[in-house]
Amino acid sequence: MENLVLGKAVGYADKYDPSLLQGVPRSLGRENIKLPKSLPFNGVDIWNGYELSWLNSKGKPVIAILRCSVPVTSPNLIESKSFKLYLNSFNQSKFESRETVRQHLQEDLSLCAGENVEVEIIGFEDFAAIQMGTLAGTVIDDLDISVSTSDISPERLKADVSSNSQHVEERLVSHLLKSNCLITHQPDWGSVVIHYAGPQIDHESLLQYLISFRQHNEFHEQCVERIFQDINTHCRPEKLTVYARYTRRGGLDINPFRSNFEQAYPDARLARQ
Repeated sequence: MENLVLGKAVGYADKYDPSLLQGVPRSLGRENIKLPKSLPFNGVDIWNGYELSWLNSKGKPVIAILRCSVPVTSPNLIESKSFKLYLNSFNQSKFESRETVRQHLQEDLSLCAGENVEVEIIGFEDFAAIQMGTLAGTVIDDLDISVSTSDISPERLKADVSSNSQHVEERLVSHLLKSNCLITHQPDWGSVVIHYAGPQIDHESLLQYLISFRQHNEFHEQCVERIFQDINTHCRPEKLTVYARYTRRGGLDINPFRSNFEQAYPDARLARQ
């Protein structure tokens, strides 16, 4: 971790440079969360990059939006500051075509992550088709709760796990998720959807738990995996999805999706993104 550019003053490269990318072993965070080696979920980290630009063969700038999906089975997550610096290295570099840029991105990001990364480039002509979306479900943020501590406390999660409990299927949403960067401690703001089937989770205890991340220092991907593991352990759902959409920083947003029963939802940009 001490070799990361995150939290350090660095200059911007003026030529395409894939060596700027830095990966962080997922095992570091997962050992802390005590996840089993056989992961209890599948999923992806969905990235959107809004500051993608390069020069065409005549030196004229081209702009686009990057969307990529990094599988949870990859050995490394991609460190976000290095990702930003890498994308900025395209700004003054010439490429023959959009497809050439996409191929470079896919090859470089896959090498950093240690597994194939899916990459899409959305051209300017398709920007108008990008619409704001929402997280479908019951929003729990208006619950009248008392919050007495900012320490993460998974033991406050409650569900009726008795043998005669009523099983339900719910999709719960909160826009009050906030954590901090593991290295810089800068705030990370997000919205989260929790889709589950099983013993009913107490909504107030869930909201208190999510709010307790406000002073917690951890990468986006690790926070979502922690939430998944804590709910799985303390509430014992038969099915569980945890999906967070974080606001962008440096032109990048990260949207981790973890589930043991469904595939990633279609990408939908929220108002705060």
